[in-house]
Amino acid sequence: MTDGQPTQGNSTSSVLGRRLGAELMRLRTAAGLTQTHAAKALSASTGKVAKMEGGWVPIRDPDIRALCTLYDADPATIGGLLELARIDRERRKAKGWWNDVALTRTMREYVPLENAATAVKAWQMSLVPGLLQTPDYMRSLRRGWVPEDQPDQVEAFVTSRAARQQRLSGDEPLSLWAVISEAALRVPVGEPKMLRKQLASLLDWSECPNVTIQVLPFGATMTRALAGSFNVLSFAEPGAMDVVFLELAFSATWVEGGEGAAQHVRLFEETARGALPEVESRAFIGTLIKGL
Repeated sequence: MTDGQPTQGNSTSSVLGRRLGAELMRLRTAAGLTQTHAAKALSASTGKVAKMEGGWVPIRDPDIRALCTLYDADPATIGGLLELARIDRERRKAKGWWNDVALTRTMREYVPLENAATAVKAWQMSLVPGLLQTPDYMRSLRRGWVPEDQPDQVEAFVTSRAARQQRLSGDEPLSLWAVISEAALRVPVGEPKMLRKQLASLLDWSECPNVTIQVLPFGATMTRALAGSFNVLSFAEPGAMDVVFLELAFSATWVEGGEGAAQHVRLFEETARGALPEVESRAFIGTLIKGL
């Protein structure tokens, strides 16, 4: 339940915007130029350049071309930045159910990205992944996280989280590969009856062709993934970077492409290799249900 999305006045720093801004700043620095030089090339203020490099505002194609000319960037680099800017502008304007519900700033950035993604790799060590939670499980979590919430606020949370599950069905469903720690399946978030229903729901989801569920049992080989849960979001656009989302109790971290994202993909795949195969995972979950 974090509230960690960067903001500045009425502006919002997006994942792709930060990536684009960082690339422009890298090119400027490599060219030995300052934000003042960039501002002159755009006939703008240094404040605008700072906002662009920080990902606070969408960047127009003419501004990208002007800066890349100043920085002597090659055509391939320019093309990549233009495509990144196009996708960022489209996602900033994207409309969906999330525009009409109360979300934290972090989730207001995460949910549209998840909605636009084609695949999610989710490693969860303490809770059932959000996309696979039952309404009763969601209610129990919310009441524990935010005990001061009124009933209508709890239901609003449940409605918004349940809406995310719509991406797992339909004509072009999201591909979800979830690796879940045994500990997450044993956390007593509510009455045994509720947990039985949650585990049974996981078995139902595991039968869907676009959903893969594996369990990492207590006896598995030690993995670096035990340091924390994370989601890796992948997109269909050619050359699109993976985005990694790590959520903590009071903050969130984004890893946007590059070697950082690649490391998390490798860590996820390493963890999946140490987990039970799908069939054995289903049998394991079935055994847990019988023990409740």
